[in-house]
Amino acid sequence: MPSNTETLLVHVNVEITAEALAMIVESAKQQAGRNEKGHYTVDTAAAVGDAISRFLQEKDFTGYVKRLAG
Repeated sequence: MPSNTETLLVHVNVEITAEALAMIVESAKQQAGRNEKGHYTVDTAAAVGDAISRFLQEKDFTGYVKRLAG
């Protein structure tokens, strides 16, 4: 995730819908494709993290947190 600001990798538990998770996993599998044995070799947990990180960046999470802090 390219950015001109410093970021940190934070491991957290987040609550998302089963539908969102299924769509992220399916998209990641389609992008990765299958190996010679027909298996998908993709880190779906990383795909979920990437999707959430992109969403937070696009929706200005820092600005949101600043507004919460008042």
